[in-house]
Amino acid sequence: MPRGTHSGPMWHRVAQLVIAAVMTVTLVGTGAPTPQTVIGDELSDAKAQQRALQARIQRQQELVTRLRRSQAALRTRIGATTASLDATVTDLRTARRTISALRGDIRVVRGDYARLVLEVDRLASELRLAEAEERAKRADLRERKAVLAERIRAAYDATRRSPFEAVLSGASFTDLLVEASQQLDAGVRDQELAEQIARDRETLFGLAATLKAQRSQAEQLRQEAAVQKATLDARLADLRAAERRLKVLQRRTEAVLAEQRAAYGRLAKDQSRLRASIAATARAQQRLEDRVKRLVAEQASRGGIPSSFSGTMRWPMPGAVSQDYGCTGFSWEPPRGDCAHFHSGIDIVAPAGTPVRAAAAGRVLFVGYNPYDAPSDPAWIVIIAHSSSVQTWYAHMQPRRPVKAGDMVEAGQVIGYEGNTGRSTGAHLDWRVMRNGEFVNPRLYL
Repeated sequence: MPRGTHSGPMWHRVAQLVIAAVMTVTLVGTGAPTPQTVIGDELSDAKAQQRALQARIQRQQELVTRLRRSQAALRTRIGATTASLDATVTDLRTARRTISALRGDIRVVRGDYARLVLEVDRLASELRLAEAEERAKRADLRERKAVLAERIRAAYDATRRSPFEAVLSGASFTDLLVEASQQLDAGVRDQELAEQIARDRETLFGLAATLKAQRSQAEQLRQEAAVQKATLDARLADLRAAERRLKVLQRRTEAVLAEQRAAYGRLAKDQSRLRASIAATARAQQRLEDRVKRLVAEQASRGGIPSSFSGTMRWPMPGAVSQDYGCTGFSWEPPRGDCAHFHSGIDIVAPAGTPVRAAAAGRVLFVGYNPYDAPSDPAWIVIIAHSSSVQTWYAHMQPRRPVKAGDMVEAGQVIGYEGNTGRSTGAHLDWRVMRNGEFVNPRLYL
């Protein structure tokens, strides 16, 4: 037979033999391909970073919320303290305690602000690390893509050379088997690399999302820290202003108290004269009280005043409390109950001539000097009936008559001016509340 009739079948059998040998050597001789070991699950790490960031943002938001509430509460308390120092009667002891407590509140707010600044710095540092990690991951991805592209080109070139061409080119059977095995191994590695690139892309997307959230949170936190710093500075300024105002009131009140102590010191040199003065003042007050009771009864019988009072009162004058209601260390006050010396009202100190206003609406019962005081230095007093059971007394005022007995007055209406008449050791107002014929603490009605 001619040679050509045997060449086709012969080469076909050779090709089958080569392919079978290659597959046998590849699958049996080399074994199943072993995937590359991945050190650490970077995608899981990226997702964990996102979860950690969300938890951190939640904590930061809680810190900001707490700081805002603290700042708002601080503003309210400082504002109330400032208002009490400027617009109402100030109890200096209470004001000192309040301002001391406010200093403690400021320290708490400062601590929260310091933690907020620390969070800003920490987030900025983590942001720099995350940005570096993202750059590295992008570089890795570019490198792996380049490797994969090179391998694809090599694989393409390899497919253009068949085993028959390798045999005809003189390659040995062993070389043919090695080349086929390498190509199969390269294919497995290329698949693993492609899968790694896909994971890298997803990891990079996760990093990008985390970075975006971190940048946004860092900017918000930075702006919030600036706002809280400005707010805290404003609260500190308010507190310092309140402290300065308190010092002014303390100096003014201390001056009045020093004047009172000096006057008492002069009286105390003659104990018999002091006791006589206290007794005479007590008798004069009692006689005036008896007169007020008669005036109240007359007004009540004519329907000029209500039978009861259930409202509240306001401070009659801005200033500072120099002597409160109750037991006192001022020896010129008369005894009452278990107290050797008892003050039946509240002394308020303000600049001389400060307007005195009605603590509540009512009818004026009495305006003028106490007719039962010593003629040498009687006290100018205004007495207002708010009902048949409740009256207010305003003593030591200047001898001026913005109102007269029988007038109806509204709460806050000017009824006189602070003075220094009667047994007084300095300009002040002695404000008292009488209920059912007894002086009670005016604070019960404020």
